[in-house]
Amino acid sequence: MNVLINGVDRELADGATVADAVRACDAPRSGVAVAVDGVVVPRARWDEVVLRPADTVELLTAVQGG
Repeated sequence: MNVLINGVDRELADGATVADAVRACDAPRSGVAVAVDGVVVPRARWDEVVLRPADTVELLTAVQGG
């Protein structure tokens, strides 16, 4: 299935979860926030939330500095 991750079309397996999307982007599991269709998904639910075709996923990483 196709999902949009940070503005890029990505092919993921049917039944892919938020955790699968994070791994597909080689993003670290810490310091990352994820939203699916504008709704933040708590880290504790990444393995539970199944993505649907055409979902929009945003991965945000924390940056330190000022």
